[in-house]
Amino acid sequence: MTDRPGTQPTALIAGAGIGGLTAALCLLRAGWRVQVLEQATGLTEVGAGIQISPNASKVLARLGLLDNLRPRAVTPEHIALRLGSSGRSIMRIPLAAQSLERWGAPYWHLHRADLLEALHGALRDLAPNALQLGWAVQALEQGEHGVTAHAKDGRSVSGHVVVGADGVRSTVRTQLFGPQRARFTGNVAWRAVVPVSALTAPPQPDACIWTGRGRHAVTYRLRGGTLANFVGVVEQGSWRDESWTQTGSRDTVMADFGAFHPVVTGIIEAADTHHRWALFDREPQPLWHQGRIGLLGDACHPMLPFVAQGAAQAIEDAWVLADCLPAANLSAGAVDAGLALYTQRRLPRTTRVQAEARANQRRFHQPDIAYWPLKLAASALPNAFLARNDWLFGFDVTHAG
Repeated sequence: MTDRPGTQPTALIAGAGIGGLTAALCLLRAGWRVQVLEQATGLTEVGAGIQISPNASKVLARLGLLDNLRPRAVTPEHIALRLGSSGRSIMRIPLAAQSLERWGAPYWHLHRADLLEALHGALRDLAPNALQLGWAVQALEQGEHGVTAHAKDGRSVSGHVVVGADGVRSTVRTQLFGPQRARFTGNVAWRAVVPVSALTAPPQPDACIWTGRGRHAVTYRLRGGTLANFVGVVEQGSWRDESWTQTGSRDTVMADFGAFHPVVTGIIEAADTHHRWALFDREPQPLWHQGRIGLLGDACHPMLPFVAQGAAQAIEDAWVLADCLPAANLSAGAVDAGLALYTQRRLPRTTRVQAEARANQRRFHQPDIAYWPLKLAASALPNAFLARNDWLFGFDVTHAG
């Protein structure tokens, strides 16, 4: 060790995304001091829409964030499934009231930047100096009394635990377990956000999936209903670059979705920028920690977007991590045992969610005729779809042991 932490329990968190900032707030609540080490030099407006299901909003409620987020959120009135080409309804299940009555918390659509701003604001209020920007973790060094993170620029900082919340290409995970093999799923995703005022056929305030052979789209509203969000996934033969910052031309995305309903194509036509990224899949990570170093969110269970649970599961992780780490006992054995318990509590659930996402990838890309049995079933048993999601949305990690 080149340094040794003080007596106050200190957690070093690599990454200031949704998972990392939520973990910081949960650990502060549990009596820890936190340092969030973010390689970016600023927290800018990134990404697009994000779905916060009741299982995640329960954590945000316990952290006191719902009142701050509510003015910027949109509560989808229904979960809808439509044929992409004609727009004909396969099912449209009431969601807004059901979310509160059945699952005990709101289901919201948010702009990712709005959620990050709320999390960062709460962290700034509780620990003004906790966030360290321009801090790229290069190496970690464990010892009997703590762990030291070394930055690329030569700086170092020590704590009693390190949380790797640094995403799907996690430096922390790579240092612990080596490179993780990724498999291209054969799918490429598009996303775009436009003002609703720019659309002649704006999406309804629903969480709507538009199905098609070899492709599907998702539309919903953001920021109090003023923005329309589009995500489109299309099957493609090959791709080499796993990037979230690439863009493509309007002509290219229209070649993929030009036969879809005007609600979908209208967003594509109105968008100034069309982002695209390849969807890579990874097997469940069986080990989430080593000694005083643990993983969280995409660093240990990256998820395909077909159940919209990537951020939600990272938020759940954060609560359980703080619940399992012993702030009163900072010995190497106690921290290791706490991280092992955290993994034990989280791994079965995140593995199940990953499997459900893979299954939905196949369900959404069928020919139109394949959906008519589902339409009949949804009409005859409207509560069956809601019951099918009780295990996911009804779960309350803040009361689970």
